[in-house]
Amino acid sequence: MTESTHKRGPLRRIFGSIGAAITWLRRVVTNLLFLFLLVIVCAAIFGGEERITVPQGAALKVSPGGYLVDELSQPTGIPMFLGGQSAPQETRVKDLVDAIDAAAKDNRISSLVLELDTLVGANLSKLEEVGEAVQRFKASDKPVYAIGDNFTQGQYFLASHADKIYLNPMGSLLLTGFGSYRNYYKSALEKLKINFHVFRVGDYKDFIEPYTRDDMSPASRENNQRWLHGLWTEYTEQVTGLRNLPPNSIDAFIADLPQNLRAEGGNWAETALTHRFVDVLASHRAAVAELQEAIGVSDADKSMYKFIDASDYLRHQKLADLSNPRVHADKIGLISAAGAIIDGEAPAGQIGSKTLSDLIADARDKKVKALVLRVDSPGGSAFASETIRQELLATREAGIPVIISMGSVAASGGYWIATAGDRIWASPSTITGSIGVFGAFPTFEDSLEHLGIYNDGIGTTELAGAMRLDRPLPEAAADLIQQGVENTYARFLRLVAEARNSTPEEVHKIAQGQVWTGRAALELGLVDELGNLNDAIADAAQIAKLESYEVVEIERQLTPGEKFMRALAENVDARIAASVEQNLPLGAWFNSVQPALNPLRELKTFRDPRALYVRCMNCAAP
Repeated sequence: MTESTHKRGPLRRIFGSIGAAITWLRRVVTNLLFLFLLVIVCAAIFGGEERITVPQGAALKVSPGGYLVDELSQPTGIPMFLGGQSAPQETRVKDLVDAIDAAAKDNRISSLVLELDTLVGANLSKLEEVGEAVQRFKASDKPVYAIGDNFTQGQYFLASHADKIYLNPMGSLLLTGFGSYRNYYKSALEKLKINFHVFRVGDYKDFIEPYTRDDMSPASRENNQRWLHGLWTEYTEQVTGLRNLPPNSIDAFIADLPQNLRAEGGNWAETALTHRFVDVLASHRAAVAELQEAIGVSDADKSMYKFIDASDYLRHQKLADLSNPRVHADKIGLISAAGAIIDGEAPAGQIGSKTLSDLIADARDKKVKALVLRVDSPGGSAFASETIRQELLATREAGIPVIISMGSVAASGGYWIATAGDRIWASPSTITGSIGVFGAFPTFEDSLEHLGIYNDGIGTTELAGAMRLDRPLPEAAADLIQQGVENTYARFLRLVAEARNSTPEEVHKIAQGQVWTGRAALELGLVDELGNLNDAIADAAQIAKLESYEVVEIERQLTPGEKFMRALAENVDARIAASVEQNLPLGAWFNSVQPALNPLRELKTFRDPRALYVRCMNCAAP
């Protein structure tokens, strides 16, 4: 016992002992929690695959979680419920389509059940791709059911493909139409004394408008109205056709919704039933009971119908393929390019020029007979887009056909890349075009001056220090950037004209940043065919003259750290994270303002060597 401890009174020694005990307990609990999470992750990464069986006569249950995507993004940081940033769950479209298509040919699978409450959102083209797989399943004379407590617009699009739709009597169907809204920052930037220098060509390149205006320009409004109307027409025509409803019934239903709802005493579910959007009003338990009679009772859970989840079924199919490999000498490479285009390397969820170029080169090394590139991108760096295009051209020069399959969005830089393909496929609701270029360069000299911070010095030329963010942009530097924009736009027109057998003058008429749906792009000659990813793969096989082939997905190898984070993200119950988020007022508030902050966050990706970008801001298709 030290002298200082000896001099403490009995009460202080008691409280000191309590404090030491609490500290020791906290450390023990923290270490145990860490070890627990480590065991979970190690088991997920290194544990053996459990045996999956497909019950005879089972339904394939399709219950996608989060957002439908072409490529899963890489989880970063620590889980949200431990203090990290939240991230939505994702479900890969190709996985759903592969599972549904396999189940259609599987005699053990009797039916398909769509449980869509966990689907957060999806672009229309991705919903269409899954919906087409459901239609192929129905063609095998197997019934399709849809169950929902509530149906959002996206959820209902998939549900409309079912033979029978169940809606909870306390539920709702919310059809609102498509819209395009965003925040504008001109006045905010002025108050912050940030000078945003903009350089562009064309009337419709509106990516930069949020930083230069407080409202949508007339040109942008005209362009957005056109493609939104095209997408909404796709949605309404498909849904009314599937449900055997009059052509204008959805628009009429929305226009008269207050009166329709009042007629049913404010009951949303009854309103949906009266207007034939759903077939049966039943709680989830009652709907399951009906499915038990139609499909059978689950052996594992007597309260459920007989089913196998789509993700388990797909794993079962992959294990079966591994145990009974089919040898195909010929291979078609498939690469997914999703996200904004940036220079250098990038994780999943973004397109890095070096990362994607390396994958394309890897496809050549694998001696594939054809390459299908799935593009789902609003664009980004012009330099990075050209780097990727050159790599695709090198692949064609090596005698390997390159087929482009456009996802929800293939605009600006995404279309720049697409011009390198032998053929371009798009879905009717793909957003493409936006052929235009802009330059952006913010400077903060007035902001710093307001804080009492000044910049001064000397250079050997007028351009020395011209690109510093804390100095005014010299007129000569601004002129250089504008010339770069005009030169890059002219280059963009030329490469599109060469790829599409047109002229720069003709391309300019449909360029200037204008956005088009896939169906409109086909009429304008910007794409070759309308269809999904499977159609593009089949086309690649035909061009390469392949009768038997294997599709090989070429992906970036995850680092051990990335494998750790993905396993952690896949094994932590998302409902825990959601519960914590909803019960933390600060976290809930921060999450609510994220959409407004997203455009400001985009500034971090402005790192093109010449400050030139081919990017479409408003190309987030509904």
